[in-house]
Amino acid sequence: MTTTAPPSERTSRRAAPPRGNRTPSDRPWLSGARRRSLTGWGFLLPAALLIMVMSFIPMIQAFVLSLQTGRGANFNFADPLWSNYTRLLDDEIFKLTLQNTFIYLLIQVPIMLIVALVLASVLNSKNLKFKSFWRTAIFLPCAVSLVAYSLVFRTIFANDGFVNDLLLGLSLIDAPINWLGSPETARFVIILGLLWRWTGYNMVFYLAALQNIDHSTIEAAKVDGANALKTFWYVTVPQLKPMILLTAIMSTNGTLQLFDESWALTRGGPAYQTMSMSHYLFEVSFLKNPNFGYASALSYVILILVAILAFIQLKVGDKRD
Repeated sequence: MTTTAPPSERTSRRAAPPRGNRTPSDRPWLSGARRRSLTGWGFLLPAALLIMVMSFIPMIQAFVLSLQTGRGANFNFADPLWSNYTRLLDDEIFKLTLQNTFIYLLIQVPIMLIVALVLASVLNSKNLKFKSFWRTAIFLPCAVSLVAYSLVFRTIFANDGFVNDLLLGLSLIDAPINWLGSPETARFVIILGLLWRWTGYNMVFYLAALQNIDHSTIEAAKVDGANALKTFWYVTVPQLKPMILLTAIMSTNGTLQLFDESWALTRGGPAYQTMSMSHYLFEVSFLKNPNFGYASALSYVILILVAILAFIQLKVGDKRD
């Protein structure tokens, strides 16, 4: 004799899917939003771990090291702990490298950004021919090898180099100038090298921003009688303000961490007159009686300067209510 299950029991058995084929809707704790959040964290977690291992943990170790003194593997905490930082206040070479770095910052960065903005505006013209060629030619220096470009600059500005030959041929000077042997002219060469190498890099950012400007605003300014200069200053530049702020922050941070040109063009000479802070950090770390504790303190001073200037630029440039 067979028995028939009640209708309610048959319905429940039929409604329950096999355990291996259950869908996310059968798990109330795994809603759609939570599932998307977990998926996002799953993708972000490997990168976050790499950033932590490669960046944040070394930063913490460097800070601990900046509170220590010693040589080789014999490190002990300083007494007082901040002695490496107070030593910087009495380090005349550090003060000189700080001065050199700010000279590069105050002269090179404004000129570079202004020239890059003007070049981007010119190269964005619809009537300009061979635009791709000019854009590539101006951007190309930032892709050139540092070693190659430093050798070229050292050759051009040598005592018997192209620049002295040109100036002598034009009767602008009576004797060759020792461009890399005098502090003022050596700084000029470094600033010129920075301008040559990085102006095109910033120009690309401005070109990208100019592509997104509403052309109707420029046409409206022309209808109102504004000339090209006024249209550029009062219509184009305000719309480029976020990009100008971005490039200003990036250029400031890059200049405060300047190492390549100081090392490759002048070796910091003559007598530390062109050395940057990062170049001095490298020298303290690996050359001339290495001192990793003092070098770590120096690196944190550079970090603090970068953070302060970036914060000031953000506050000055951000006019949102």
